[in-house]
Amino acid sequence: MSADQSLVRFLLVDDDDDHAKIVDRTLHKERISNTLTRFPNGIEALKYLRREGKYADAARPDVILLDLKMPMMDGHEVLAVIKADEALRGIPVVILTTSEAEIDRCRAYSLHANSYLVKPVDMQRFRQMVQDLSLYWGVWNSPAPTKKEN
Repeated sequence: MSADQSLVRFLLVDDDDDHAKIVDRTLHKERISNTLTRFPNGIEALKYLRREGKYADAARPDVILLDLKMPMMDGHEVLAVIKADEALRGIPVVILTTSEAEIDRCRAYSLHANSYLVKPVDMQRFRQMVQDLSLYWGVWNSPAPTKKEN
């Protein structure tokens, strides 16, 4: 990581504990200066993103990793809220899901997802996907300029 790159803050919204552990361990193993905050549901993630209540001082994530198949509020609903909110819509959202359904992919892109990744069934391939994601967002990607927050 070069001196001009800063910490990449990932927000993972996924109700699958096993998948969340793989993402967390893989990002940690890569030793790229990333942080990971995780919520198992979209409702709590939106409170965090909007800095409501106990999240008033929360740092904005640089990238959101969003599962589609979740209870209470599915990923498409979360994505729609994020992209409709002027303060949040600029945060890249990567759909990270088990769904290969064309209808899910089309809907995600119509709601302005930045990427759509299908979680491989093979855990080694899933780890490799997370490593590649980490390198892309942590090293190769040039993020959009950010407005100074008040």
